[in-house]
Amino acid sequence: MASVTRAAITAVGHYVPPETLDNHYFESFLETNDQWIRERTGIVERRILRDGATSDLAVPAALHCLERRGIGAEEIECIILATVTPDMTFPPTAGIVQEKIGAKRAWCFDIEAACSGFLYALSVGSRMIESGAHKKVLVIGADKMSSILDYTDRNTAILFGDGAGAVLLEPSPDPDLGLIDFDLRTDGAGVPNLYMPAGGSRMPPTVETVEKRLHYVYQDGRTVFKSAVPGMEEAALSIMQRNGLTSDEVRWLVPHQANLRIISATADRMGLSMEKVMVNIDRYGNTTAGTLPICLSEWWANGQIDRGDNLVLVTFGAGYTWGGALVRWAY
Repeated sequence: MASVTRAAITAVGHYVPPETLDNHYFESFLETNDQWIRERTGIVERRILRDGATSDLAVPAALHCLERRGIGAEEIECIILATVTPDMTFPPTAGIVQEKIGAKRAWCFDIEAACSGFLYALSVGSRMIESGAHKKVLVIGADKMSSILDYTDRNTAILFGDGAGAVLLEPSPDPDLGLIDFDLRTDGAGVPNLYMPAGGSRMPPTVETVEKRLHYVYQDGRTVFKSAVPGMEEAALSIMQRNGLTSDEVRWLVPHQANLRIISATADRMGLSMEKVMVNIDRYGNTTAGTLPICLSEWWANGQIDRGDNLVLVTFGAGYTWGGALVRWAY
């Protein structure tokens, strides 16, 4: 019987813009303060891209990833970009990235699954490798959330930042290493609790939609929180149970960086101490599709991920979309 060809992450990269907005920035025009934000979210500061678009975040992340792998963009066969803030409604921002990095052989498309977008894209990319269709797939999570935030709304303005991360997928040299399992879920009943009302075909842009500030993120934070906690916990436990993992065998929990309380609750249900959890929400806020790959890139660069380590990735986002994955590090 032929062995399974697994996809493996063979390189990681990320980019965050240099400008920082700390919590004190919001104190001058919103009814909030540094202590309130820290206690309820875990966020201390976030990055913002004043000029440019999502592709201007994705490109340096992609190049960072390719540089670490030591290959040129011409070797990439497919680019999948997860984002809710495309440069334009169409064409896909992945194609803009392709042109900017010179990946002329690659075909490209975007995936929109909100904060779960990177995990969904990772699943699609892994299937391309497993099927034998491709040998080098670049998966990027990137969002310029500042472009769709109402900075007069304290419920959302304080939560998000701009950033991007990228991973390269290739066939694993060892069938026991790589992207082992995915458990992805969706519940459309969650749409009214976290969405952007206008800008799509249901409510195209008009003077009225702009005046009513309908082109910004709307979130019922309390309702989303009540769904996100059990959703993240369920996804993490499902991955552990399906793969026979104990908490001792999990090297890292890699959670979506939406709220430190959600992250902590998920770790607690998994029986993990926070020393085994990747957390950078304090420095970047919620970068939506960028959170998971930025974590992977930073922890790898710091020498904190080793070959054979079990990583459980979990996420929860608008849609509702959520899920988990097991990655057994291959390089």
